[in-house]
Amino acid sequence: MDNRADIRDFLATRRARLTPDQVGLPTSARRRVPGLRREEVAVLAGVSTEWYTRLEKGHIAEVSAEVLDAVAAALRLDDDERTYLHDMARAAKPAHRRADRLRRDATVAPQVQWMLDSVTMSAAFVRNGHLDVLGSNALGRALHAPMFASPTTTAAGVPNFARYHFLDESSKDFFVEWADGAAATVALLRAEAGREPYDKALRELIGELSTASEEFASFWAAHDIRIRHEGIKRLRHPAVGEIELTYQSVTLPTGQRAWHDLSFYTAEPGSAHEQQLQLLASWAAPAGPETSPRTVG
Repeated sequence: MDNRADIRDFLATRRARLTPDQVGLPTSARRRVPGLRREEVAVLAGVSTEWYTRLEKGHIAEVSAEVLDAVAAALRLDDDERTYLHDMARAAKPAHRRADRLRRDATVAPQVQWMLDSVTMSAAFVRNGHLDVLGSNALGRALHAPMFASPTTTAAGVPNFARYHFLDESSKDFFVEWADGAAATVALLRAEAGREPYDKALRELIGELSTASEEFASFWAAHDIRIRHEGIKRLRHPAVGEIELTYQSVTLPTGQRAWHDLSFYTAEPGSAHEQQLQLLASWAAPAGPETSPRTVG
């Protein structure tokens, strides 16, 4: 398996969303399809049509970073999309494919779980590029209780945001803006697929979701990319009602090629949402010194 089809489809969809007017090129009434033609992108990027056509067919491994940046500028790619294009080029190199055979995804280190457990007023968790929750603090488990209790969670107690979103109908009650969250979930998986196109477990997850969910397949076909994970999340929690939180994520170094993300969900100080989060935190707190925190992973 290689990533040429993903490269082709990504570039074609980015090209299709632009018009000549948007990029300062003359228009023609004889245009039969929307978007830019390949030769127009080539002109904007300063390369030959033959060369760009070859690139759009997935031959990207030997392309320089400077030329990729020129193509990204021609297609008006945002920062995440530009990173994705470079990631796909890096993943297409033979050395990357050989190294991937040795790759193993990791659970969180004990020290990371200790850090999570020390956080008391934010819901905190670590996820990998597959969107598995590898570790969480007590408040994180309480906040995402419907996902942890979902049939989509593994027997080992590891939830997966993508499976919960698309394979459990109750997620549409839990996530107030379900469609926005679903689109972001798929875009995060797209970004991971760009980094690791030869990851068998990831491809199996994507295949499972594409087969079981028409909604997932539709979002996947859009080729949208998301790398940064931050914003506002509104949840309809069965215990405390509708709650609005801000969330921020940072990349967590693992010493491997596995991609781990540390996320915090926090309420605005002094707000009713903070009171709801405090109530969840009081329920999630250990009953006493003999109660040991639960580790997920």
